[in-house]
Amino acid sequence: MPKLKTHKGTAKRVKITPRGKIVRERAFGNHILAKKSKARKRNIKTSAIVKGKIAKNIKTSLGV
Repeated sequence: MPKLKTHKGTAKRVKITPRGKIVRERAFGNHILAKKSKARKRNIKTSAIVKGKIAKNIKTSLGV
């Protein structure tokens, strides 16, 4: 079977930790921030871990 190409769009959006977990950034943090509470904006800044079947699909598209 030939090598799979890395899906570059996915590669730019996620990062794999040394333990193999997939980390992503959260949405809704770019504009229209005046109406969002401080706590909500603070939570948007933190990264999130991708779990389950979606994580498996991402690893496949990255060739990991």
